[in-house]
Amino acid sequence: MRWKNDNTNNFRGPGFWESIREAFLGSSRPLDCLQVEVSSRCPARCSYCPHTILKDKWLPQDMAMDTFKRLWPAIRSSKRVHLQGWGEPLMSPDFFQMAALARKAGCAVSTTTCGLLINEEMARKIVDTGFDIIAFSLAGTDAATNSVRKGVDFGMVYQSISTLQKIRRACKGFHLQIHIAYMMLASAVEAVKSLPAMAGELGVHSVVVSTLDYVPDPGLEQEAFYPGGIEKLQAAAEILREAESAAESLGVDFHWSLPRSDAPGDKCRENISRSFFVASDGAVSPCVYVNLPIEGGHPYRLVFGNVNERDVLEIWADEKFRVFRERLSKGCPATICKKCPKRFMD
Repeated sequence: MRWKNDNTNNFRGPGFWESIREAFLGSSRPLDCLQVEVSSRCPARCSYCPHTILKDKWLPQDMAMDTFKRLWPAIRSSKRVHLQGWGEPLMSPDFFQMAALARKAGCAVSTTTCGLLINEEMARKIVDTGFDIIAFSLAGTDAATNSVRKGVDFGMVYQSISTLQKIRRACKGFHLQIHIAYMMLASAVEAVKSLPAMAGELGVHSVVVSTLDYVPDPGLEQEAFYPGGIEKLQAAAEILREAESAAESLGVDFHWSLPRSDAPGDKCRENISRSFFVASDGAVSPCVYVNLPIEGGHPYRLVFGNVNERDVLEIWADEKFRVFRERLSKGCPATICKKCPKRFMD
């Protein structure tokens, strides 16, 4: 498929009756989510991120608008488009145009940001474009515990959330939910106890606690959680359950999951049977963890095609990609997935 120009008017969104049918009968779209890395550039230097650890090989780039338009068939087949990969999405010069095109397709649109670039003007664009979820990345509940996110001042992120909340309310943008995407490192589990109060104070709708699933350096393994670490998992689960209860009392949704030693390993937390990831260069992978933008490739890289060379839905339906998904569903995944904690989460 080849696009001849940049006129988004050439892309037909769902018609009136299609929209009515989806509203009353639910969407029949085969994909739950299409995750798109609109930029691999990032101002942060988080100690646990491959962007920091592999900085000498990192390829900072923005997805071209022409490449994004090639995703149109997949966008029309998806319930949600999530604009974020290994970089800061708001650094993309085409970020809002891409979001608007996804909204035209009738998709819910979301993103995850470090929060450094949000001011009142940016906040208004976010509300006006029709995002339904904006998640802010944190790894602590104060400057000290969040210090692992080097280059990301905790006070600035806090202010950015407050700014977006203020604009959201002023513009009556009640379609927009503000989330916190929280990275829980094993050395800072106690900080999670303060999450509910902070979220309540900021008026955040939901907190999603994740763990270090991709370990870019062996020295970081102690910060991750694996199915075999029973005592470590039990201690973390107790704190998470306590925080979940506190959040519920404040009206804040609180989501978390840890690997289980008794999990069969035949599912993926990334929902690869109904979603996939497209990197900033157009390369298609099952998830973000197997497609890092680094020079010379990566031993754990898994790509099934590039949308600049093949139709995106042809790549999704490709036999090798289909077999990959089927093998995981039968509990015998590809080598690259065998040790991934996401296989062992609820």
